[in-house]
Amino acid sequence: MRYKVKILVQGQLQERDIDAPDENELRRAIRVQGVQLVGWKAQKNLPFKKSGFGISLFTQELIALLDAGLTLVEAVETLKEKSAHDTNRIVLGRIEEGLYQGLTLSKVLSQMPEYFPPLYVATVNSAEQTGHLADALRRYHAYDSRLDIVRKKIASAMIYPVVIISTGLGIVLFLLFYVIPKFSQIYATMKNIPFSAQVMLWWGELVKAHGLVIFIGIVSAFVGAIALLRTTGVREKIREAFWRLPRLGEYQRLFALTRFYRTVGLLLAGGVPVVGSMEMAEQLLPSAMRTAVGNALNDIKSGQSVSATLPRYGMTTSVSERLLRVGEEGGDLAAMFERSAQFCDEEVDRAIEMLTKLIEPVLMLVVGVLVGVIVFLLYMPIFELAGNI
Repeated sequence: MRYKVKILVQGQLQERDIDAPDENELRRAIRVQGVQLVGWKAQKNLPFKKSGFGISLFTQELIALLDAGLTLVEAVETLKEKSAHDTNRIVLGRIEEGLYQGLTLSKVLSQMPEYFPPLYVATVNSAEQTGHLADALRRYHAYDSRLDIVRKKIASAMIYPVVIISTGLGIVLFLLFYVIPKFSQIYATMKNIPFSAQVMLWWGELVKAHGLVIFIGIVSAFVGAIALLRTTGVREKIREAFWRLPRLGEYQRLFALTRFYRTVGLLLAGGVPVVGSMEMAEQLLPSAMRTAVGNALNDIKSGQSVSATLPRYGMTTSVSERLLRVGEEGGDLAAMFERSAQFCDEEVDRAIEMLTKLIEPVLMLVVGVLVGVIVFLLYMPIFELAGNI
């Protein structure tokens, strides 16, 4: 929410625009700035204007400042000073306030779960124990960048199918509501017309009498379907049905294993024990795999090795199983988890490429068949009449 506030700065009344989740956060932000709040008015954010905290940029800038020799407090103060009066400044102000109160950075970040995920907090917490915060943040940034690349690949693979479906839907609606009603009038004065022409006439008369109602009904159904898809329950059911399709379940497993391996590797590299790392990474998995990791954790806690336990519960591939065994024997399990994630990444990339090559021609075929059927119905009566002459 954006607020237009009136504040007193050195005895002068000023107006500023400040972003804050609610009024309590607004007051906190004003208090951090050390000025007196006179009044405020909530404003609606424009639908195209998105405001939020850039955790990736914050991480990169904090790494650069820490590498330059600044202390943590100095680095946060520097970032706050260069920030505009928006969400970034509010979050940095809260971090600065917490550090001056004597809290650790991980403790301060844990109080803002809306901006910092648990994995980020755990990474910072592990770095506080070793004293290498910049290195830990660098590992997290690399981890987040790799996952972001995979997400972007999946999103870009969906763009072309969406364009094809939208274009095909537009063509079909144009044929149904404009071309067919116009074309069907050719058969209106004929006698003993074929069945396909009767279908054209029926649809043309229906559109002529109730075309606006039918069109509004189709648009309303489309909008309602989109609204329904935005609900959590429906999306979960569709997602479950989608992943039950042949081969797709295996690709979902590979993507989940990629996140699991990369998260465990990140936490192990930061000094978090194996059990704690797997417990945190477990939260990122689908429910079935979460159960498997829970069972594996029970065995690991009883003294069994990681490389022997994870394959037993289907949490490895043939390559990662060997890599984890080598890493456990050589004392470099974190690196082998990361290497396993890279192999799974390659499998996911190949899967995305294959699905894209498969989906594109299938969608083109479906759209072509729909348009072809309509064109066939348009011209079939002419062919039949010409054959009867």
